[in-house]
Amino acid sequence: MSELSTLARPYAEAVFRMAQGENDLAGWSSRVQSLALIVADAQVARLIADPAVAAERVASLIIEVAGADLGERGGNFVKVLAENDRLSLLPEISTQFETLKANAEATLEATITSAQEMTQAQIDDLVTGLKAKFNRAVNVQVALDPELIGGAVITIGDQVIDGSVKGRLQRMSFALQA
Repeated sequence: MSELSTLARPYAEAVFRMAQGENDLAGWSSRVQSLALIVADAQVARLIADPAVAAERVASLIIEVAGADLGERGGNFVKVLAENDRLSLLPEISTQFETLKANAEATLEATITSAQEMTQAQIDDLVTGLKAKFNRAVNVQVALDPELIGGAVITIGDQVIDGSVKGRLQRMSFALQA
């Protein structure tokens, strides 16, 4: 995984700098995410891995599937990745691009997973608390997981704040076993 991250980093940083220069982080975010989805398709992944298929042919196919929204610079980006045998890195490039974008926009992406449906007021309270804790704007996605029994788990990047009943029971179980 770290090798993929290392290989993807220069491409993610380059496309990020280009997007900043064009003042179009949102547009490039959409383009890179679309490209990542295209190369994640099983058939496209097989073509990318097939040494009998020329890189230029795979790049043309991806550009065609991506459509006109990709634009000339997006097409050039795909061609550069193809020439360097890096098309399979697009999902990791997308992830790193989103991290760079979030840092530049001073935002955090958070997922709140709760045992039960949350009201908008509860979500707003959690977002306010997260903004205060991290001193950044927070974009939130909400998910349900009845296995949590009660409470919620908040995930921000690699940080997890576990306020679920299930998490408390697990911590209690570990403490009793020690």
